[in-house]
Amino acid sequence: MPQFAANLSWMYTELPMAERFAAAARDGFTAVEILSPYVWTPDELKAILQRHGQQLVLFNAPPGGVDPAGIEKAWASSQKGTACLPGREAEFRAGIAIALEYAQALACPRIHVMAGVLPDGMERETVQPTYVNNLREAAALAARVGVELLIEPINTRDIPRFFLNRQDHAHEIIREVGAANVKVQMDLYHCQIVEGDLAMKLRKYLPTGHVGHLQIAGAPGRHEPDVGEINYPYLFALLDELGYGGWVGCEYKPLRGAQLGATTDGLGWLKKFRERA
Repeated sequence: MPQFAANLSWMYTELPMAERFAAAARDGFTAVEILSPYVWTPDELKAILQRHGQQLVLFNAPPGGVDPAGIEKAWASSQKGTACLPGREAEFRAGIAIALEYAQALACPRIHVMAGVLPDGMERETVQPTYVNNLREAAALAARVGVELLIEPINTRDIPRFFLNRQDHAHEIIREVGAANVKVQMDLYHCQIVEGDLAMKLRKYLPTGHVGHLQIAGAPGRHEPDVGEINYPYLFALLDELGYGGWVGCEYKPLRGAQLGATTDGLGWLKKFRERA
């Protein structure tokens, strides 16, 4: 059975952020993801993780800003990364430096580097050299401390004009960057919306070794994996068949929203798989 990590920025939202770690631990999650660790100092977050016996397996580099206040301001805006934005290279480098500091302190092996939204009037071909150069420089810094950088295709319904939308484009980018520690974060929810044909995409890309992390959610509503059109039991069996040994991040919004116990009550899909294991 795949290894599942709870994304605490999306799950357990009925609770304050600081209480979600304990709730996830009670539900058997020993690994977690979060979008932004920067509201804590590294030592504070490390203590929380240790208290609950959890490993942080993924977080995002800052979407913008060069200090904690600026980072939180960027998250509150529509900004979704600076990697592809000409003229923002210094801000991008500052964000990577902060993210790597957190990754080292928290022993987190991978960071998601959001590409960013295409500026009005610019096309992908115009900004791709900036994106590739930024990733190449960041990859060299990350390699020194043993950290992987992930790039994620995101559908344009959720984030209009996001730079990276397709799996083939993401794999083209990592070939162009040419760094072994830059890999693809393959979110099956986004992939279903943009491309579909998920089983064949997994068969094509997992054997390359260039997929560093998977994420799941039901489609089209981004709820639990057993809600919607994707046949996740089939795909989980395929992951076992293909020998995928990485983490599968549960990045979804519980169907019951912020009702008390909403996340735990929606984990029937996971309980079924644990019973079979």
